[in-house]
This record gives sequence, C-alpha cells and structure tokens, in this order.
Amino acid sequence: MSLTPHGVLETALYVDDLTIAEQFYTSLLGLEKHSLDPQRHLFYYCGSGMLLLFLVGATNHRGLVIGGGEIPAHGAVGPGHVALRIWVSEIEAWKARLAAAGVALETEIAWPQGGHSLYFRDPSGNSLELATPQLWGFAETAREK
Repeated sequence: MSLTPHGVLETALYVDDLTIAEQFYTSLLGLEKHSLDPQRHLFYYCGSGMLLLFLVGATNHRGLVIGGGEIPAHGAVGPGHVALRIWVSEIEAWKARLAAAGVALETEIAWPQGGHSLYFRDPSGNSLELATPQLWGFAETAREK
C-alpha cells in the first residue's frame, strides 16, 4: 500500500489586522467563519478544507498546548499566496464582485494548458488567486483526492 496525502486540509496566511481581514474574507469572498481568537487567529471553512488567518507574529513561538501536544512555532515573512477554486461559469461574476468592492484585479490569466486565474491582494498584501480547476488538469466536478 502506498501512502499519500488525500488533499490539502488547511492552509495559512498571515495578516496585519484580524478585524480588517474578517471584513474582507467574510464580505468579499463570502467565507463562513469557523472561529476567532482576536489575539491570534481567524479560521474559515473553505470548500472541503480550512483557510487559517493568523495575526503576524502570533504563532512565532511555541507554547500553545492543545490535546496534550504542543503546536510547533510557525509563520511567514512577506506576502503569502493561496488559490481558491472557482468554476468557469463564475469568472465574470467574480470580476464584477471584485470591481464593485474596489478590489483591484492584479492580473487575469487564461492559461495555455487550460484554466483561468484572477489575481488580487488582501488588505495585508497576500496574493489571492481565484482559479478554475482546469489550471491543474482537474475537471470542475473533481473532488480533492
């Protein structure tokens, strides 16, 4: 038997201000909030995974013990990136939503191998991408493996 991961369960970005991040990710992207710790993090459901937003510097140290285990220190410096899956039929609606919210579209790419991407920034400067699954050769109905 070969063991391989079945998909991405969670991914994290680091933000400067959780209040501003919550307005952006809830209002613009329509994500459903899972939990908020105003001194540390904001977690969202995102499809079959989770998007974790941590306050910059809040996870740079060890010490948080949950379920008998200590969470290792982690973090990032500079803007992060995440691509969120959308469907081809939603591209124009997403462009309109971004424009209506005053969010600048950084670039739009129709990939030669298939797929379409819309790139923009969150208020902390992270690079967000709304991408169709064809970008990586997946069908729109494909589930994470």
